[in-house]
Amino acid sequence: MSIVYKFVLGCTLTLAAWAGLRPAAAEQITVTHWGVLMYGAPYAIAIEKGYYKEVGLDIDGVLTSKGGGTTMRNVMASSLPYGEVALSAALAAMKQGIDLKIIHTGVRTAGEILWVTLPDSGISSVKDLAGKKVAFTSPKSVTDMLLTMVSDKHGIKSETVAAGGIGAGLTMVEQKAVVAAPVMDPIWSKVSAKFKPVFFAKDELPPMVQTVGVTTSEYAKANKDKLRKLVQARAKAVAFLYANPEETARIVAKRYETDEKTILAAVNNLIAMKYWSDGAFEYDAMDHMVKGLQIVGEIDGKVEWNKVVDESFLK
Repeated sequence: MSIVYKFVLGCTLTLAAWAGLRPAAAEQITVTHWGVLMYGAPYAIAIEKGYYKEVGLDIDGVLTSKGGGTTMRNVMASSLPYGEVALSAALAAMKQGIDLKIIHTGVRTAGEILWVTLPDSGISSVKDLAGKKVAFTSPKSVTDMLLTMVSDKHGIKSETVAAGGIGAGLTMVEQKAVVAAPVMDPIWSKVSAKFKPVFFAKDELPPMVQTVGVTTSEYAKANKDKLRKLVQARAKAVAFLYANPEETARIVAKRYETDEKTILAAVNNLIAMKYWSDGAFEYDAMDHMVKGLQIVGEIDGKVEWNKVVDESFLK
């Protein structure tokens, strides 16, 4: 054996041994609208308070997107194929043949979404929207669905307009291109002085599960203990959140790089409606969301939850 070969072999073995001793690289989870909307609050707490480390996991950050199919694709492409996504996005992915499992509930209501108008608009109730131009974000979105359901409930018809986003809708209200548009926390807590509520979804409709924790069926089979720990850490963070709104606001404001006062107002608003789930499944609220998605043509037929939900990770 040549001296050069011995040297190369020795370096290779040394590097291999060193690599084996190094700690595994930290992982990131995927959360829809992280840094913008409040779905991600429990994950900010779990990271900041060290709840993942307590159960032996090294989670140091969050991948995100503007929601929908993009978030679902991020979950699928990640080295840790687990994340919190819109229930509608998870069901759409399953419809396309992607083998997924729903392993916990994330946000248990869409009640925080409200439609607002200008203080001097003369609009003060849902019935006042009849025959008027009213914004939603985009076709087949949750805001499209909620506006349709509330309008049907009151037997009114308005001229609905796709604004393209929350900010764009509020601008349209200010410019009087529409009389009302949707908003939700923490944006609502930031702009509430400029607008007045027309209606909150929580006052018009039953709880509708917005987000769920998902993973691939293959990953679920091979990583049961790890996924249980992920769900456990999130549940602990939710309990902390409800008990400690002020510290929650500090943590979320830090992680979101935004105003603590606004986040505290949002947290208090959302705590009042028990916005975040500890993970337990509420099938009636899931069915209510499915019904809404059927109304806007996003889903056909009934969802057989026993085929797509795995409750074992909550135990």
